[in-house]
Amino acid sequence: MEEKSSKQKKYLWQLTVDEYKDLHQELKKEKHYEYGIKGLAKILGVSRAKAYSVKASGILDEAIFQNGKVIVIDVDKALSLFAGKNGK
Repeated sequence: MEEKSSKQKKYLWQLTVDEYKDLHQELKKEKHYEYGIKGLAKILGVSRAKAYSVKASGILDEAIFQNGKVIVIDVDKALSLFAGKNGK
């Protein structure tokens, strides 16, 4: 009889509920990033001009990391900050 490895390959429909929950939690932990003003515009669904004004307003300062001309945006944090500011 063959021994099953701990990292066995399965189709999604073959997973148990607990295996699916574990997989989902693992995927949620991954950070998602966008880059530049164009990336911020894509996240917010606005024009680049509006994205620049939102960035300049300081609402998303905790989610934006900038070094010179390079801008990196933590997508999840930016969306939560933006939603919190618009909800008030």
